[in-house]
Amino acid sequence: MKFLSQLSAALALMGSSVVAHPVFDELMEVKAPLKRAQAALQRVNNFGANPSNTKMFIYVPNRVAENPAIIVAIHYCTGTAQAYYSGSPYAQLADQKGFIVIYPESPYSGTCWDVSSRAALTHNGGGDSNSIANMVTYTLQQYNGDASKVFVTGSSSGAMMTNVMAAAYPEMFAAGIAYSGVPAGCFYSQSGGTNAWNNSCANGQINSTPQIWAKMVFDMYPDYDGPRPKMQIYHGSADYTLAASNYNETIKQWCGVFGFDYNKPDATQGNTPQAGYTAYTWGDQLVGIYAQGVGHTVPIRGSDDMKYFGL
Repeated sequence: MKFLSQLSAALALMGSSVVAHPVFDELMEVKAPLKRAQAALQRVNNFGANPSNTKMFIYVPNRVAENPAIIVAIHYCTGTAQAYYSGSPYAQLADQKGFIVIYPESPYSGTCWDVSSRAALTHNGGGDSNSIANMVTYTLQQYNGDASKVFVTGSSSGAMMTNVMAAAYPEMFAAGIAYSGVPAGCFYSQSGGTNAWNNSCANGQINSTPQIWAKMVFDMYPDYDGPRPKMQIYHGSADYTLAASNYNETIKQWCGVFGFDYNKPDATQGNTPQAGYTAYTWGDQLVGIYAQGVGHTVPIRGSDDMKYFGL
């Protein structure tokens, strides 16, 4: 595969959170059913091949659907599966709707995700993305999941991995939502480093065309010609960790993939989904939401995510 040379060339073009009354208690038991205890986050040690030693945690609600949907929820740098389970709304929503949530956990110090190595940016290449994909396959088989309703989302470094998962495993996901990330391939390390930090990308110094960004996506799985997941991209204008210009580059990337004109969204809605946010829509496959004055990262919008995922 010519991935390494092609990606290097593409990058070169770009620039580099009372006392009880027994009678009353008895009546309450009759009139108000006891609350069901919430299920617990569980570690799964053997989910298949795990080339990068990524940890798998899973949340299966007490009342799981017969053929449950699956959401992969990917944490930020310094985060953990437990932190994202506690700090995001997906487990509570799973209790309501019966889907299953996979919470991967980065194996690296600092817990950023590897979105820079050739392995991570290649379908079945042996990186973190490969291990996460294998978690999905395990969950589909173990719980008779609905393969047509598998979704991926994440914040910051998890948003970067969300874009990578959608790019490298398009056959696996119906939709992705990235909260404050960068385009898939933007963090690529030409030195071949694993889990490397790319200042040029983080600082918004890599700018290119939709066509070049799209080629990065296509090169991650060159033999694939099937449907791709629809994408929703959030970013804040006051993001100084992953510069706000990465919003534009990510939108360019997915416009290039889907064949949309980046400069001509089909619809623009101000103050959507809330005051200060603007939503841009391209067809049925891409939504960009730019949050004026919001820093790193845009807060997760659980109910809106459910609508986008069709859950």
